Amino acid sequence: MSHEVFNRVAEAYDAARPGYPEGLYDALSTLSSISLAGATVVDVGAGTGISTRGLLSRGARVVAVDPGERMLARLVARTASAGVVVGDGNALPLRSGVADMVCYAQAWHWLRPEESFKEALRVVRPGGAVAAWWNSVDLGTTASTSAADWLVAYEVRLAETCPGYWGPALPHWSIPPVAAVMTDEGLEVREAWIPWTRDVSVDEFLLDLRSHSFVASLDDGAVERLLRRERTQLLKVFADGELTVPMRVYLAIARKADG
Repeated sequence: MSHEVFNRVAEAYDAARPGYPEGLYDALSTLSSISLAGATVVDVGAGTGISTRGLLSRGARVVAVDPGERMLARLVARTASAGVVVGDGNALPLRSGVADMVCYAQAWHWLRPEESFKEALRVVRPGGAVAAWWNSVDLGTTASTSAADWLVAYEVRLAETCPGYWGPALPHWSIPPVAAVMTDEGLEVREAWIPWTRDVSVDEFLLDLRSHSFVASLDDGAVERLLRRERTQLLKVFADGELTVPMRVYLAIARKADG
């Protein structure tokens, strides 16, 4: 179960996972035509509250839903103004039509695709929206960007070391197909890529790595060997211990029909 894996690394997840750029929250409002200020938003798979806090900062009323009690405990410790529900995104413990928006930040791929999306449509009001987004490193996959050699090498090493790795170093990697599920439900989908740059220390970057499922599922000895190796490799490039990481966020959003 994904929540059991993440519960084991809740502290690392909370301390080091990247947030989302302001452009992501701008795009949420623009593409949905829903102002986040005053909106009721259900944050499915909220984890330790990274997206929850971003939504709250824009004035939304947020209900955070996650099956991981340890993850939610971290959220509650830092995010007093959020409503919190221990629950399954495949069967949301919420009434129908109570939300202006249901969102999945880095979470939809852990759920049963069609089932979870139908639940989101049930919970969102007519005219409301369902949105999903994912952070990813940017390996220069667009015409306007070029690959950072160190980042490409880093991702390749992870792919070669971690059996569960799923990321842009794999030729068949892609963003989870949430847009296709939205389209299959007869909804018009709007998509966006939001580029941004993350400035982070080597220590925090490696703590973030520890929180990823393909690393958290390794045995303790393998994790420590991996982190030692990556520290050595990264410090060869960033001798001062400070990294600049090219990132981008993929967003897909669809509105439920009025009435």
